Amino acid sequence: MTRRHLLASLLPAALAAAPPLKLAKIETLHFPKGRDSAPFWPHWTWLRLTTTSGLQAVGETYPRTPQEAEMVHSLLAPMLRNRDLRDIERIWTDFHHAFDFQISGGTEMRVLSALDLALWDLCGKALDTPVYRLLGGQSNPKVRLYNTCFPHRHDFLTDPDKILTEIRGQYGINDIKIWPFDNASRSTGGQFITQAQIDQALVPVRKLRDSFGSSIEILIEFHSLWNLPAAIRIARALEPYQPMWLEDMLLPGNPAQYRQLAEATSLPLIAGERMAGRLQFQPLLEARALKYVMFDVCWCGGLSEARKIAAMASAQLLPVAPHTAGGPLLFYASTHLTTALSNVWIQESCQRFYEHDWPLMLENPLVPSQGSITAPDLPGLGMRIKPEVWAHPAAQLRTTA
Repeated sequence: MTRRHLLASLLPAALAAAPPLKLAKIETLHFPKGRDSAPFWPHWTWLRLTTTSGLQAVGETYPRTPQEAEMVHSLLAPMLRNRDLRDIERIWTDFHHAFDFQISGGTEMRVLSALDLALWDLCGKALDTPVYRLLGGQSNPKVRLYNTCFPHRHDFLTDPDKILTEIRGQYGINDIKIWPFDNASRSTGGQFITQAQIDQALVPVRKLRDSFGSSIEILIEFHSLWNLPAAIRIARALEPYQPMWLEDMLLPGNPAQYRQLAEATSLPLIAGERMAGRLQFQPLLEARALKYVMFDVCWCGGLSEARKIAAMASAQLLPVAPHTAGGPLLFYASTHLTTALSNVWIQESCQRFYEHDWPLMLENPLVPSQGSITAPDLPGLGMRIKPEVWAHPAAQLRTTA
């Protein structure tokens, strides 16, 4: 038995016996808006904790970077003074109660999510073990992936078959997510959709199904842009093409409307990436409208809250499928979680990220293989940032001691 596996078997005792982890300083890094400010897409905020013993850990959230960074220094840093950073659950609960008193949501939950990721990273490093071991071990040594078509080499509206041919051949990924109805929503405000607009939006869907048949899964994203009648009409038009799911067709605040949508179509629904905290998920789960549950660990409250949301889904025999279309630590942290969870359907990935952005900022970018991803067997979350990223001339770096 290796030292790391021995430690993993003794984690609770080891963590309790370790000396307290106290904060020495907290840093934030983000980049000015605009994709030309850095060679990668700089739409995230990193939070870095340094303890009095010299350990460092990183958290992440997005996309309101200046506001998130300001809240870290003005609100979070004073609240962490004299805390033992091993007390993840107590810190999460105290901070959430404080934020909820001030009307929790938005920046507060995003910043709490970043802090939570950093605390898990820190505990893993203190114990010299991967975070997935702290979360329960390996349920899924390999996590199945689909591809979200962020702008890269091909346009999914015209050449989705080229995208899928690339990712199938190079990475073994057979499933693809597109959002062909968004253009129609921009012209109508999501209040109605014409048959001509439906026909136009179905072109890439039909092209994928005609090219690859049933050997692939097609996932359709809607970005919560539609009202209920339009969503029902779109869902029924998509039924002959049998997509894996319809994602975020409606805004998430009205579970009864989601239930009506579920009853109006034979296609499965998924929602949740924009929702923060298990209390927001509860009424949507109680509506029995979803077949899959989605969350974003950089928005929903971090790993601490995501695992509770996953447990709520599991109690209804529903699988989860995390949203990862953000910064790189979101993908690393989500992969540790999906490695540990027993009710995972599939996980999001973006070809652009692992082919272009991540190699420019990370020493060990995760790359899919045979249609799946494996969590790094390194202490903490295992993401190693290149030192030059912190020293980039456009980087907005701030420190509070």
